[in-house]
Parts: sequence; C-alpha cells; structure tokens
Amino acid sequence: MYSVVHTAVLSGIDACLVSVEADISNGMPMFEMVGLLASEVRESKERVRTALKNCQYELPIKRITVNLAPANIRKSGSGFDLPVAVAVLAAMEVFPTDILEDMFFAGEISLEGRIIGINGVLPMVICAKEAGLKTCIVAKENVKEASLVPGMQVIGLSHLQEVLACLRGDAEVSVDKEENKEEIKKETMEKAYDFAQIHGQRLLKRACEVAISGMHNMLMVGPPGAGKTMIAKCIPTILPPMSQEEQLEVSKIYSVCGALKGMDQLIQKRPFRSPHHTITEQGLIGGGSMVHPGEISLAHGGVLFLDELTEFKKSTLEVLRQPLEDKQVCVARVIGNYCFPADFVLVAAMNPCNCGYYPDLAKCHCSRQSLLRYHSKLSQPLLDRIDLCVEAAGVGFHDLQKSDHSEESSAAIRQRVCRIHALQRERFAGTSIRFNSQIPAEKMEEYCALGTEEEAYMELVFEQLALTARTYHKLLRVARTIADMEGSEKITVSHLQEAVCYRGIQKNYWESGI
Repeated sequence: MYSVVHTAVLSGIDACLVSVEADISNGMPMFEMVGLLASEVRESKERVRTALKNCQYELPIKRITVNLAPANIRKSGSGFDLPVAVAVLAAMEVFPTDILEDMFFAGEISLEGRIIGINGVLPMVICAKEAGLKTCIVAKENVKEASLVPGMQVIGLSHLQEVLACLRGDAEVSVDKEENKEEIKKETMEKAYDFAQIHGQRLLKRACEVAISGMHNMLMVGPPGAGKTMIAKCIPTILPPMSQEEQLEVSKIYSVCGALKGMDQLIQKRPFRSPHHTITEQGLIGGGSMVHPGEISLAHGGVLFLDELTEFKKSTLEVLRQPLEDKQVCVARVIGNYCFPADFVLVAAMNPCNCGYYPDLAKCHCSRQSLLRYHSKLSQPLLDRIDLCVEAAGVGFHDLQKSDHSEESSAAIRQRVCRIHALQRERFAGTSIRFNSQIPAEKMEEYCALGTEEEAYMELVFEQLALTARTYHKLLRVARTIADMEGSEKITVSHLQEAVCYRGIQKNYWESGI
C-alpha cells in the first residue's frame, strides 16, 4: 500500500515542492520517517500517531515508512504533520488515493487532531500553483493568506476529521474571505504624520524628497528636538505605491515571519521599520537557530529607520555594509545557505555629540577625546554607503509659530516622487536597474554623463573632499536624481553643487580632526 501527498518546505522566502511518500508493508512493526529531517519534523511521527489514535484510526501492525523527497533538501518546520497524516491514511486505504493527485497540504496537527496554522503559507501556495496543483488544504487561520494566490482553490479546515470528510466527499466546506477586510482597509487608510505638520527645516524636507525620489540612503545629524525623528516618520507618506510584483515579494517575507496571518490582501504599503538600538546582529540581518528574515528584509521595498544611530553597537551597524551594496543578505549555516532580499532605503538620525549640541561651543561641553570616541562609532566605510548627510538645524521660536503660508503636504510631495519614479522606470526599461541609486559604475557614462564644465568641477571636488570611487559615484547618482527633479536630461553644475552640499557635512564631523 503506497501513497503520495504534496507539500512544500521554505527556503529563504521561497518554497520547494516536497512529496510525502507513505508505504505500508509486511515486516517488523515500526513507524519510520526519512529524508534529511530536522528535529521538529522527526517528531511529527509521534504527533501523527497520537492524533490518528484520538481520531479512532489505529495504525496497522506493519512496517510504515514515510519518505520526504527530494532527500537532498533539509526539511524543517511543523507544517509536515498534516501531509504525513494524510499520506499514511491514504496508504491505509481510508479514502481513494486518486483525489490527491492535484492537492496540496500544509499544517501542524495537535495530539487531538486539531489543525494549527503555520508561517510561510503564501510562498508555499505559490510554489504549489507553479507545480500545477489546483487545491490547497490548510488550517483555517491560514485561509486568507493562502487565498491571496489567484487560481488556487483554498480550503480551510480545523480538524483532521474534517480533512477526511472532505477527501471522502462526505462534507462541503465553505470559506469566508470577507472577515476583517473593513478593519484592514481602515488601518491602511489611517495616516498619523504629514510633512504639512513640520514648520521650517526646508533643507531636511528637500533632502527627504531627493532621497525617496532616487531611493538614496540618508543620514540626519542635529541637536535634540530638531525634528529628525518626526521627519523620518513622515517619510512613509511620500513613498510611492508598490507594484503588484513588489507587493507579492514583500508579502512573502512577512508570511515567512508569520506577520501575514488574518490578512485578506497583499501588503500594499511600503514597509517602514524602526528597530530599537538594542537590536542584535541576528535581529537586524536575520538568522537564528530557525533561520528567519531580519529587520533589513522586513524593510525590503521601503525604509529602514535607525534612530539614535550612535547608540547601536558598532558591530551591529557594520553588518549593514554588505546588504547596502548587494541589496540582499545571505546567511550561511551548517544546514544550508539562506538568501533574503534587502533592497531598502536607510534613513538614520543621530546627535552630533554626546550632549547633542556640537559644534555650538556655547552649549556643547564635550571634550575633544569625547568627540573623537563618539564620532568613531561610525566607520568611514559605512558612511561611504550613505548618499546624503544632512544637518538638522535647531528649531527656533518663530519656526514653531503658525506662519501665514501653509507648509507643503505629503500628498503634493508624493505626486512629484511618483513622477520621478515613473521617469526612472522608463529610463531603465529592459535592465535590472530600477532607481538612480542602483546605477552600476560601468553605466555611469551612459546615465550620468558630464560636460566639460561639470567634469572640471567634479575634479576639483574630488581633490578637495578626498572622495573615494564609491562616494564619487554616489554624488553622480544623487545629481542624476536632482536633475530629474528639475526636469533636466543633462546633469549641470548646479545639480552637482546640491549633491556635494549633501556630503559636505562629513568634513565637519568625521574628517575635521576636531
């Protein structure tokens, strides 16, 4: 007696199809599972054995072998309980096996037979659809998430007995997909911050628009109370909408982390993640004993905001260097390598010194050694990966008073940002480049060509600011974005000058010798 059931195992944010084969034959009575299994999968046989007993199905006194193929892929997670149970029951001829041919199963089973939801259902169902399967049976709490994949019939069940009734055709199962939709829509439409609430700080607001228009990394430096954090929290309101492809990719990441349960739509708002400065390296880039995405992957397609940047451990910040360049993070473990996408905009904020008032010597009382220690918390290689460094001036009394003219709203800024993003999509059509910040060095001559006057200016800047090749190219990318915002196909000296202004602050803090 032999049967095959289809399920899937997560590999990063994607899934691989797994065939659960069950065979019952004569021989010494035993229940054996093989196929490069993690400990939680090996334990599945005890959960399945007990669940079947409590559902009045006694295992035959024969040799039961369950194989999870392919055997060269490590199987981890608790979602194999349901397919293993169904495969064993099919081998026991409890129901016809031909019905399993185009079906997919995923779920954990309790000892009493209750089906429990799991993480990562969305990429699993996508994998099942790509494999040509047509019906998906999951836990009820995973139904909405699985239903996000079009063209797949999703059935949500709460008990193993219901699964058997469904497979035997004894019961009809209906799925309610409308629950909580109104609540989610309300949450999506809710806005707490707007650039119209910020008076003054025109340079910072301009820098934010430049950063988001070209998806450039940005660092804000200024005294306490200058509005750095509030401005950062306004950035999500000017982020352009995500494409369908981006929504699916971000939703897969959140599904693997278990943050998509109960939602009946893909994530439509670009992520804005703001981890506390006590976060660990694994929490930031991902990892752990059960490898999972970190904050930089949860910020994929959106913004990662690091407030009080110098309060983070230096070793934690240094792990950002490679993801900022590669737009992905690869976590190597003995059990395998995991790659998670990490294409985000880094927005950071910090005080200029321990007391927060340098270089205002009337207020700052930090010693030279104290300043050196404070600024050394950020390495030059990390600073080289930041496109815009902007100084946030202190807010004065008149800035806080309501002026005669209203401040520009986030909606108006967002319209301009969307226009620049559309321009970049048209420019980079047919390439892997999406934004100006991603222009590779070998394409600089094509997309960021300079005239004679502009080349002479950049040669002078290169020598005066002691630029590296990386910072030089970042200046050109920012200038390309500024030119796009001004409606200019050609990069002019004025565009380069504004881009240089966004890097000149580094001379005041990290290269001045204090």
